[in-house]
Amino acid sequence: MCGIAGIHLKNSDLEARLGELVVPMLDVLASRGPDSTGVAIYCRDVLAGEAKFSLCAPEEDYNWGGYGARLEEELSSEVAVRRRGRDAVVVSQADPELVLAAIARVDPRVRLFGHGSAIEVYKDVGPAIEVCARYDISAMGGYQAIGHTRMATESAVTIEHSHPFAAGSDLALVHNGSFSNHASIRRDLVDLGVVFDTDNDSEVAARFIDYEMTHGSDLADAMHGVLKGFDGFFTLLVATADSIAVVRDSFACKPMVVAETDDYVAVASEYIALAGLPGIEKADVFEPMPEELYTWPA
Repeated sequence: MCGIAGIHLKNSDLEARLGELVVPMLDVLASRGPDSTGVAIYCRDVLAGEAKFSLCAPEEDYNWGGYGARLEEELSSEVAVRRRGRDAVVVSQADPELVLAAIARVDPRVRLFGHGSAIEVYKDVGPAIEVCARYDISAMGGYQAIGHTRMATESAVTIEHSHPFAAGSDLALVHNGSFSNHASIRRDLVDLGVVFDTDNDSEVAARFIDYEMTHGSDLADAMHGVLKGFDGFFTLLVATADSIAVVRDSFACKPMVVAETDDYVAVASEYIALAGLPGIEKADVFEPMPEELYTWPA
């Protein structure tokens, strides 16, 4: 049920090949999740003070040029629109909260899939090889990525319900498993003012982690909060602007394998997704222990 994969590069010489490394990992895991595919790519390619906003078009051949012009008018500030496949990433120096509000006003049909100084999110319905080709993921560079191949069990097969869920600035989550008490935790978060985009159980974990971090917790504390408060069977892979982290529930029935070398740390639901990585034969390979949080860089 679902496949998850991620890689954090230690060797900057590999950054130009990030997409080239990630796509085969997701393709191998397509049998675990044929319904939809998504990936969060982390790349530092904007100026200090700029942020990126990953946007999903409401239709094919959407007029992104016109959208950018209307967004500039709303913000009274220049924006850059980077097309990729059907979708686009908007880059702006304006206050991120002002940009988010303007995105909601300019065209409510345009969906926000992630924002931050480094993250770009691309996700769509379909198997990994098709979705990655649609957005030319293999050509992308960067320093880390997490991805997901989905077998829908808790909610509909739509683009919005696909993973990753990027709940906060440069924060993204992918999930294998299911939460049995997500509805009650959702209600608690809604009472605290948290807004949801879908009825997906995985989004609840993403919003919970973002809420905890927004209110003073670090990533480790927030993920320990998931272990304490969420019931179910799950393996979570979470990325921030500078790290990735993995945690499994107390039964650890959802698989995960880690491979670490001097050049990278990579994780996947199955070893076969790691087998094609450079230097894998010299990697330290292990399975994360139940309820043990692993974060890289340490």
